[in-house]
Amino acid sequence: MNIVKRSKVLPFYAAEDGQFVRMTGFTQASINRSPIEYSRQYIDEEFKRNDVVGYDTAMSFSFDLFEDNSVHSDIANIAENEFVGGDAIREIITVDLSTEDENGSCKAVKRSFSVMVENEGDGTEAYTYSGSFKASGEKVFGRAVSGDNWQTCTFTEGE
Repeated sequence: MNIVKRSKVLPFYAAEDGQFVRMTGFTQASINRSPIEYSRQYIDEEFKRNDVVGYDTAMSFSFDLFEDNSVHSDIANIAENEFVGGDAIREIITVDLSTEDENGSCKAVKRSFSVMVENEGDGTEAYTYSGSFKASGEKVFGRAVSGDNWQTCTFTEGE
Protein backbone atom coordinates (compact mmCIF):
# COMPACT_ATOMS: atom_id res chain seq x y z
CA MET A 1 0.00 0.00 0.00
CA ASN A 2 1.51 3.34 -1.11
CA ILE A 3 0.54 6.80 0.07
CA VAL A 4 -0.37 9.36 -2.60
CA LYS A 5 1.95 12.35 -2.29
CA ARG A 6 0.45 15.84 -2.42
CA SER A 7 2.79 16.63 -5.29
CA LYS A 8 1.06 13.92 -7.37
CA VAL A 9 -2.41 15.53 -7.31
CA LEU A 10 -2.04 18.78 -9.21
CA PRO A 11 -4.38 21.55 -10.35
CA PHE A 12 -4.17 23.01 -13.86
CA TYR A 13 -5.73 26.38 -14.81
CA ALA A 14 -7.40 27.10 -18.15
CA ALA A 15 -5.26 29.18 -20.48
CA GLU A 16 -6.63 31.30 -23.31
CA ASP A 17 -5.41 28.83 -25.95
CA GLY A 18 -7.53 26.00 -24.52
CA GLN A 19 -4.60 24.29 -22.85
CA PHE A 20 -4.39 23.91 -19.10
CA VAL A 21 -1.33 25.32 -17.30
CA ARG A 22 0.10 23.81 -14.13
CA MET A 23 -0.59 25.98 -11.11
CA THR A 24 2.96 26.57 -9.82
CA GLY A 25 3.97 28.75 -6.86
CA PHE A 26 0.85 27.90 -4.87
CA THR A 27 1.36 27.32 -1.15
CA GLN A 28 -2.22 26.13 -0.73
CA ALA A 29 -4.81 24.48 -2.97
CA SER A 30 -7.07 22.47 -0.67
CA ILE A 31 -10.60 21.37 -1.46
CA ASN A 32 -13.44 21.87 1.01
CA ARG A 33 -16.63 19.99 0.10
CA SER A 34 -19.01 21.59 2.68
CA PRO A 35 -21.99 19.24 2.47
CA ILE A 36 -25.44 20.81 2.33
CA GLU A 37 -27.76 19.01 4.72
CA TYR A 38 -31.46 18.42 4.92
CA SER A 39 -32.26 17.84 8.61
CA ARG A 40 -35.60 16.94 10.12
CA GLN A 41 -37.13 15.18 13.08
CA TYR A 42 -40.24 13.11 12.61
CA ILE A 43 -42.82 13.16 15.37
CA ASP A 44 -42.70 9.39 15.86
CA GLU A 45 -38.88 9.28 16.32
CA GLU A 46 -36.61 10.50 19.09
CA PHE A 47 -33.73 11.38 16.80
CA LYS A 48 -33.00 13.67 13.90
CA ARG A 49 -32.47 12.41 10.37
CA ASN A 50 -29.88 14.05 8.15
CA ASP A 51 -29.29 13.68 4.44
CA VAL A 52 -26.70 15.24 2.19
CA VAL A 53 -28.56 17.06 -0.59
CA GLY A 54 -25.66 18.86 -2.23
CA TYR A 55 -22.20 20.30 -1.81
CA ASP A 56 -20.81 23.82 -1.62
CA THR A 57 -17.40 22.91 -3.02
CA ALA A 58 -14.52 25.37 -2.88
CA MET A 59 -10.76 25.22 -3.30
CA SER A 60 -8.86 27.51 -0.93
CA PHE A 61 -5.77 28.95 -2.54
CA SER A 62 -2.72 30.97 -1.71
CA PHE A 63 0.27 31.77 -3.88
CA ASP A 64 3.44 33.82 -3.96
CA LEU A 65 3.19 36.18 -6.94
CA PHE A 66 5.77 35.35 -9.60
CA GLU A 67 6.55 37.49 -12.64
CA ASP A 68 5.82 35.89 -16.02
CA ASN A 69 3.38 33.35 -14.54
CA SER A 70 0.20 33.40 -16.63
CA VAL A 71 -1.98 31.86 -13.90
CA HIS A 72 -0.83 34.38 -11.27
CA SER A 73 -1.27 37.26 -13.73
CA ASP A 74 -4.82 36.21 -14.58
CA ILE A 75 -5.88 35.87 -10.94
CA ALA A 76 -4.24 39.20 -10.04
CA ASN A 77 -6.05 40.82 -12.99
CA ILE A 78 -9.39 39.44 -11.80
CA ALA A 79 -8.74 40.94 -8.35
CA GLU A 80 -7.37 44.27 -9.55
CA ASN A 81 -10.27 44.85 -11.94
CA GLU A 82 -12.84 43.38 -9.53
CA PHE A 83 -14.33 41.16 -12.22
CA VAL A 84 -17.76 39.73 -11.45
CA GLY A 85 -20.06 37.08 -12.90
CA GLY A 86 -18.83 35.19 -15.92
CA ASP A 87 -15.74 37.41 -16.18
CA ALA A 88 -14.42 35.79 -12.99
CA ILE A 89 -15.12 32.15 -13.93
CA ARG A 90 -12.23 29.88 -14.91
CA GLU A 91 -11.91 26.14 -15.50
CA ILE A 92 -9.55 24.08 -13.35
CA ILE A 93 -8.56 20.47 -13.88
CA THR A 94 -7.29 18.37 -10.98
CA VAL A 95 -5.02 15.60 -12.25
CA ASP A 96 -4.03 12.56 -10.18
CA LEU A 97 -0.57 11.67 -11.50
CA SER A 98 -0.51 8.52 -9.36
CA THR A 99 -3.10 7.01 -11.75
CA GLU A 100 -0.95 7.28 -14.89
CA ASP A 101 -1.59 4.40 -17.30
CA GLU A 102 0.61 2.84 -20.00
CA ASN A 103 -0.44 5.59 -22.45
CA GLY A 104 0.64 8.41 -20.09
CA SER A 105 -2.98 9.32 -19.36
CA CYS A 106 -4.14 10.15 -15.80
CA LYS A 107 -7.53 10.42 -14.10
CA ALA A 108 -8.69 14.02 -14.02
CA VAL A 109 -11.68 16.13 -12.99
CA LYS A 110 -12.58 19.40 -14.72
CA ARG A 111 -14.84 22.03 -13.21
CA SER A 112 -15.68 25.71 -13.64
CA PHE A 113 -14.93 27.88 -10.62
CA SER A 114 -15.60 31.49 -9.67
CA VAL A 115 -12.29 33.11 -8.74
CA MET A 116 -12.71 34.90 -5.41
CA VAL A 117 -9.59 36.76 -4.32
CA GLU A 118 -9.98 37.68 -0.66
CA ASN A 119 -6.51 38.89 0.36
CA GLU A 120 -3.42 40.24 -1.31
CA GLY A 121 -0.09 41.45 -0.04
CA ASP A 122 -0.21 39.56 3.28
CA GLY A 123 3.41 38.38 3.24
CA THR A 124 6.50 40.29 4.20
CA GLU A 125 8.90 38.24 2.09
CA ALA A 126 6.80 37.79 -1.06
CA TYR A 127 3.71 39.48 -2.41
CA THR A 128 0.89 36.97 -1.95
CA TYR A 129 -2.69 36.42 -3.06
CA SER A 130 -5.23 34.18 -1.35
CA GLY A 131 -8.88 33.33 -1.58
CA SER A 132 -10.99 30.55 -2.97
CA PHE A 133 -12.20 29.07 -6.19
CA LYS A 134 -15.91 28.29 -5.65
CA ALA A 135 -17.70 25.71 -7.78
CA SER A 136 -19.67 27.24 -10.63
CA GLY A 137 -20.65 24.11 -12.52
CA GLU A 138 -20.80 20.34 -12.50
CA LYS A 139 -17.78 18.08 -12.25
CA VAL A 140 -16.64 16.55 -15.54
CA PHE A 141 -14.67 13.32 -15.18
CA GLY A 142 -12.07 12.33 -17.73
CA ARG A 143 -8.41 11.78 -18.49
CA ALA A 144 -5.52 14.20 -18.95
CA VAL A 145 -2.31 13.83 -20.95
CA SER A 146 0.78 15.95 -21.20
CA GLY A 147 3.57 16.26 -23.72
CA ASP A 148 5.82 18.48 -21.58
CA ASN A 149 6.28 16.61 -18.28
CA TRP A 150 3.03 17.98 -16.82
CA GLN A 151 3.75 21.67 -17.25
CA THR A 152 0.57 21.79 -19.35
CA CYS A 153 -2.09 19.22 -20.12
CA THR A 154 -5.09 18.53 -22.29
CA PHE A 155 -8.32 17.00 -21.04
CA THR A 156 -10.63 14.45 -22.61
CA GLU A 157 -14.05 13.83 -21.10
CA GLY A 158 -14.96 10.26 -20.16
CA GLU A 159 -13.26 7.46 -18.29
